[in-house]
Amino acid sequence: MCWCIMFCEVIILNLNNTKTFRLLNLYERLNRGETVNKKEFANEFEISEKSVQRDIDDLRVYLAECYENGDDITVEYSYVKNGYYLVKKDKEFLTNEEILGISKILIESRAYNKDELEGLIDKLLHQATPSARMNIKEMILNEKFHYVPLKHNKPLLNAIWELSECIHNKNIITFDYERQDHKITHRTVKPLAIMFSEYYFYLIAWFADDSKDYPAVFRVDRITNVKCHEEKFNIPYSERFEEGEFRKRVQFMYSGPLKSIRFEFSGPSLEAILDRIPTAEIVAQNGNKTTIKAECYGDGVLMWLRTQGDNVKIL
Repeated sequence: MCWCIMFCEVIILNLNNTKTFRLLNLYERLNRGETVNKKEFANEFEISEKSVQRDIDDLRVYLAECYENGDDITVEYSYVKNGYYLVKKDKEFLTNEEILGISKILIESRAYNKDELEGLIDKLLHQATPSARMNIKEMILNEKFHYVPLKHNKPLLNAIWELSECIHNKNIITFDYERQDHKITHRTVKPLAIMFSEYYFYLIAWFADDSKDYPAVFRVDRITNVKCHEEKFNIPYSERFEEGEFRKRVQFMYSGPLKSIRFEFSGPSLEAILDRIPTAEIVAQNGNKTTIKAECYGDGVLMWLRTQGDNVKIL
């Protein structure tokens, strides 16, 4: 046993002294936002400062070859900090402002359970500069502390990825689905897209038997026992599903036949109506009354319009 331990220690020691290990260690430190002092690094690895300089030059060559533009990510020297640091240009990497914005959107969405949310935000924060990392943490600390995940509290990242692979490969899939009344149904579908709306992720799909002339909508957290079959499906390019066009015509992800509606609006914010219903068009205006027409799937739009009370009259 003692000989085994000594042998392992020798292997680790030899590995630590190799140039490959040094380069990986150097890149890892720089990528974490650390400033690397040449003399300290040389002493730690018991090499000359010239060797450290060669390592830095090799790393610069590697980065220049890996990125389309050589100056997207570079190693530069700071006379103030007396060391080398990694410079990431905004074009290829998230800025501190973008990281803060995305973090707030993730928290507000409530789409993920607490473990997945923590993991996503931690990975985002690792891309921030060290000086900004603590500031961003403080800015979202209270929102994270009071974060309330959705009642289903299920992990979704793996499920979304598996369904997305079936969509990409055009495989027919079967699964069990828990309806709103908690009854379980078995479905066979042609998966088309994953979309997010109003707190939930949804699978959009055609029924495999083509029994409907409009796409069906399934909440991902209610899908279980997914089986991706080898059988493929094909949709002509002219009939391909376009997520953007579908999103413009659906409210609350309530699917159904495509409908045309006309209504009269007399409320204070016409902009809110036009933003909520992307297909809305103003037909006529008379004083404070505006007549609007729109094209939407299902009854979701009617449900939303009824929440506007006396401000809306469905024609």
